[in-house]
This record gives sequence, C-alpha cells and structure tokens, in this order.
Amino acid sequence: MFQPLVVPSMVFAVILYLVPNATQVPGEIKGSLLLMVLVTTLLIPMLSVFGLRYMDTIPSIHMANKKERFLPFGMVSIFYIVVTYFFYARLNYDDLIVFSMIAMTGTIILLTVVTFFWKVSAHLTGLSGFLAILMVMSWKFPGGTLLYPVIGTVLLCGVVASCRLYLDAHKPAELAVGFGLGFITCFVSFYYFLL
Repeated sequence: MFQPLVVPSMVFAVILYLVPNATQVPGEIKGSLLLMVLVTTLLIPMLSVFGLRYMDTIPSIHMANKKERFLPFGMVSIFYIVVTYFFYARLNYDDLIVFSMIAMTGTIILLTVVTFFWKVSAHLTGLSGFLAILMVMSWKFPGGTLLYPVIGTVLLCGVVASCRLYLDAHKPAELAVGFGLGFITCFVSFYYFLL
C-alpha cells in the first residue's frame, strides 16, 4: 500500500532529477538533499508514529477513526514546520525547493485541521497533491519527461482509492474530499508560484 509521507521525497525526486532545469541546486548535492528530505519527511515522522503505537498512545498505526489521528497528524505537522523552517533558514539553495516544502507543509496542516472535523483520506490527499504538482510542472517545463509520471500517478490514485474502499477504511466522500484537498491546495500554490 502507498504511504502518504513518501510524497515529499517523490516531489523532490521529480524536481531534482526528472526536471533538472527546474532548480539551481548543484548536481553534486542533489543526492544528499534528496536523502535529507527522505529522512526528515518520511523516516523520522514514520518512526515517531511507530513510537506512539509502541507506547500505546495510539491503538493502531492505521488510525481507523479521526480521534486516533489527532496526535500523530499534529505531531507530523509540527515536525514538517520545523523541517520547512530549517530548509528556509539553512538550506535555501533555491526558491522552488523552499516553496515545495512550504506548500507540502501547508497541505499537511490543512489536512490536520480538517481531521478534527472529518476523517478524510490522507492517502489521496498526498497522491492528488503529487499529481497536481506534476501537472503544473509539466506545463512550466514542457518536454514530455513528466507524461508517464502523470499517467502513473492517475492510475495509482485509482488503485489506492479502490483499496481504501475495499478495506472499508473510507467512504467515497472521504476519498473525494481528500483528493480535492490535496489537488486544489497543491495545484493552486504551485500554479501561482511557477506560472
């Protein structure tokens, strides 16, 4: 199954390697930057959620109802804010790099706020946000390098949504709102930043 926390790593992989003219990051540090994103936005938050589960703070890593999501989502939001500040204050290599972290952090904060009222799909929020970023970047940097990632992401959105329904993890409306939340937030922010 897809893990929503992997989206920032996917976005940075696209920015750094599939669309190399999108950023001014020197080639010799791209790998280190991607590894830093992977560790700070995927591994550490995921280990923190596992830690919450291990300490019985949350009953399951699946977070089946919205009350189980408050602490993990809030903790991840705070962590992303700290990482985004670090990228802005210390690793300000390129405006697109910093903006990408700001946009993804904003999406996570918005998802966390919505979670206080409704259990929307974090999976589709992440994937649809990635899809929106790919679409805007393909318009800004034409050349066809993002065609297959866009198609693959559309298919992956369908597969993940189907799996979430099959597993009875979400209702169709929760999937639609999750998809809309990620897509609209990332599309609008990247559209105005890049185009």
